[in-house]
Amino acid sequence: MTDTALSSATASRHPLLWPLLAALLIIGWSSGFVGIRYANQEASVMLLLFWRTLLSGLILLPFALALGPRMSMRAIRDQALFGVMAVFLYLGGFALAIEQKVPTGLVALIADLLPLAIAVLSQPVLGERLSSRQWVGTVIAVIGVLIVSFDSLNFGTAPVWAYGLTVGSMLVFAVASVLYRRRKTQHMQVHQSLCIQTLTGSVLFGLCALTQGSLAPPMTRDFAIGIAWLVLIATFLAYAVYYTSLRLFPVAKVSAAIYLSPPVTMLWAWMLFSEPLTAAMFAGLAVTLVGVWMTARN
Repeated sequence: MTDTALSSATASRHPLLWPLLAALLIIGWSSGFVGIRYANQEASVMLLLFWRTLLSGLILLPFALALGPRMSMRAIRDQALFGVMAVFLYLGGFALAIEQKVPTGLVALIADLLPLAIAVLSQPVLGERLSSRQWVGTVIAVIGVLIVSFDSLNFGTAPVWAYGLTVGSMLVFAVASVLYRRRKTQHMQVHQSLCIQTLTGSVLFGLCALTQGSLAPPMTRDFAIGIAWLVLIATFLAYAVYYTSLRLFPVAKVSAAIYLSPPVTMLWAWMLFSEPLTAAMFAGLAVTLVGVWMTARN
């Protein structure tokens, strides 16, 4: 039986598996805001991303070596490439855009259009064709995201290339996602893949951080809380659930859940930082839920 058939059989036997994974994915994906909010006041973004990826990779390393199949050099090379794309270029591109004064709301909006790019790529690359209903659901979800993000949108005064960087980072992650879904020959566990990817990212982020100064972490409580949150939830939970879901379900279905990250991020901000909630946010959440349901349901 092929990997695809095994994945389909596993998913069909457990009808509650996708709702559970989708909920965990939304929580993990939206939680990155919290860790960055805590730690970014204490260190540069590149230094923050260096420690996030380094600690993630080092924690996973003994498990990657002891649990799972033996990792071949070819598999390590492939996962290192995914680390460059899905960790360094994706996270680093958005971080650099923010440092260049691209408004955070605009960066978040472009990042949250990732499922749309994946939906476009899934047919020519994977042969996973979306139905008319799923395309309608995708359009509705995008409208919901726009409603949620509208109040925070402005265009700022950043250089033109920085705006293009945000689009490029999103597209790079979309390409990495469909390629990860397509490669069925690499029999590597998710924790092994994530270990290699984060360690690859840490090397590149470390080089970038060195150009800005020392790699020493700030010894403050907020930085420690932020890094712990980013490692445990925004990296381990978000990436592990995302890659596991890609192995079990169509890539467009998995990515559609990310449309719900903006309204959930607003809830994080309200609960932890007392940021206000508006009627537009709830309206956008309702619209997005309808779109995601139409896109993801069987």
